[in-house]
Amino acid sequence: MDDMDILAIKAHLARRIAAIDWRAGPARLAPELDGIRVAAEQHRLLPVVTVAQSLGTAIGRGERGVLVHDWLGLLGEAVASGAQDEATSRAFAAACAVRLAA
Repeated sequence: MDDMDILAIKAHLARRIAAIDWRAGPARLAPELDGIRVAAEQHRLLPVVTVAQSLGTAIGRGERGVLVHDWLGLLGEAVASGAQDEATSRAFAAACAVRLAA
């Protein structure tokens, strides 16, 4: 996959994230996040996968509203990240762990 393809995929994911209504309940958020996670897995965008999984966990444990908005911001940062490798994924996982513990 060349750089133009990955840029198009990242732009598509960024638009999908921006379109999510963070005030929606888990029944509407979960399918959106799962779709983003699946697309990220297909294109080996490891930090995006990590954050999408953590956000799904947060929603499952009852996080709502502004907290979800903040998580979506972190998901957007994962998409925009220049590095999509395992080390970057671990760094985003650490950020997610801090948010889950809060």
